Amino acid sequence: MKKIALILLGIVIGTLLGVILASRFLPRFSGGSSAREQVKKFESILENAERNYVDDVPTQKLTEAAIKGMLNELDPHSVYIPASLKQREHEDLFGSFEGIGVQFEIINDTITVVTPIIGGPSEKLGIRAGDKIVKIDGKNAVGIADTSVIKRLKGVKGTQVTVSIKRGAMKDLVDFTITRDKIPIYSVSASFLIPNTDIGYIAVNQFRATMFDEFVQAARKLRSEGMKRMILDLRGNPGGLLEQAREMSDAFIEDGKEIVHTKGRQTSFDDDYIATGGGEFEDIPLIVLIDAGSASASEIVAGAVQDLDRGLIVGETSFGKGLVQRPYELADGSSYRLTVSRYYTPSGRSIQRDYKDAQKYRALQGRTVAEEGDNFDHKEKGDSARPAFKTLGGRTVYGGGGIVPDYVVKSDTVTRLFIELASKVLREFCDRYMNENGDAIRKQYQSEFPRFLSGFTVGADAVAMLRSMAEKRGVQWNEAQFKADERSIKTYIKAQIARSVWNINEKTMVDITADKQVQKALQLFPEVQKLAKVK
Repeated sequence: MKKIALILLGIVIGTLLGVILASRFLPRFSGGSSAREQVKKFESILENAERNYVDDVPTQKLTEAAIKGMLNELDPHSVYIPASLKQREHEDLFGSFEGIGVQFEIINDTITVVTPIIGGPSEKLGIRAGDKIVKIDGKNAVGIADTSVIKRLKGVKGTQVTVSIKRGAMKDLVDFTITRDKIPIYSVSASFLIPNTDIGYIAVNQFRATMFDEFVQAARKLRSEGMKRMILDLRGNPGGLLEQAREMSDAFIEDGKEIVHTKGRQTSFDDDYIATGGGEFEDIPLIVLIDAGSASASEIVAGAVQDLDRGLIVGETSFGKGLVQRPYELADGSSYRLTVSRYYTPSGRSIQRDYKDAQKYRALQGRTVAEEGDNFDHKEKGDSARPAFKTLGGRTVYGGGGIVPDYVVKSDTVTRLFIELASKVLREFCDRYMNENGDAIRKQYQSEFPRFLSGFTVGADAVAMLRSMAEKRGVQWNEAQFKADERSIKTYIKAQIARSVWNINEKTMVDITADKQVQKALQLFPEVQKLAKVK
């Protein structure tokens, strides 16, 4: 993000961990009561509790609870971050941690490798998807919680840990001594050329500090492979760093056009983000996929693309977060994020939902949910909470309630059977299926993924095995529901097989064959080319 002058508001933990605020830098609250007077009230109560409360007083816990309560009263996105969680947040935003480099799940109380991270120490040693870690440094690891697994496997770069692995039908455990290393956390979770097309597909899961570099690298590779059109998948992307959203938008938008602007109560937080020109992908037809999980930075990109008629937005209404937070560090290693401004898309709209009722806000209420189908001219009605604005080409769009797509495509609804299978059986089933059939599948298909994608089917024997496992887990098998969800269930299984044999790109290629939002997007590029006047 561009450099912004600090708001002169500080919180420090003093003696007895009381909160002392430097009042000369603070604004006054309504009613003539200064912030310093309110802090004195808090200090008085805390000190009295320390002296007179019937039991020992957890001063730090009380102070942190007060800070959390105070920030929560402001808005749902101003939050306190304890020192114990700071490292995790830093890893999440800045894209790396130190450890052995595997993604895992606990299946039947056993640590099961979902996939080794490419280039990480585990992958280099030959650890593969489906391996079960049953011992860590000689100690039993079966039945331990996720948090304990992380503590025992993560560690300082250069240190070693020995894991004992059960693989497939092998009777004996295999020991791997892994030297921990810096493990990247990728923002681009999948990128590939959709088979038999010139359409590149790039999925971005979060706007971390490395996102734009990853995105450019992926897009350049796809362009070298023949990409002439792009689907940018921001579904489920909760946002991240505003500067990364600006850079991504700039890659698609012509010189001099506004991408987004911010406005705060303090003018130091006002900023205009203007496209610089020369973006590598200004000429590429673009479709952006969004849903209710697309928030903040994702909405900045989608809003710029929509308002400037640069491409089409497809999917479901976004989250509706138009607030910008700034992080502040505290002396004890904790920090907090404070909302300092609102952002506005190029047409001038704020897409922020009403958040007065935080519970309803978190439950996604207040989003504008449009009917499925062509919504190119945005026929949904505005009101005082959702004022109308105009795109560059004169189409009407609305503020408030999130970003409503130009083509609304609802995700598939599934039956109760699918939900129960997903929650109780499918992960274990896929693990067992690969234990029994993985070597044969690898032998037949590993060097020929296109043949697997087009030719492999989940057969009747696999369905019978799934049904048997489901009924043993107490799932009532409903044949009509199975028929309704048969394609989704079989695609799920085939995608997990692809992830085990190859990696996330191949899994995603399988997934999108049954993804109605992606399939609709594939049909819409003639509309993109007319709207954006790109070839």
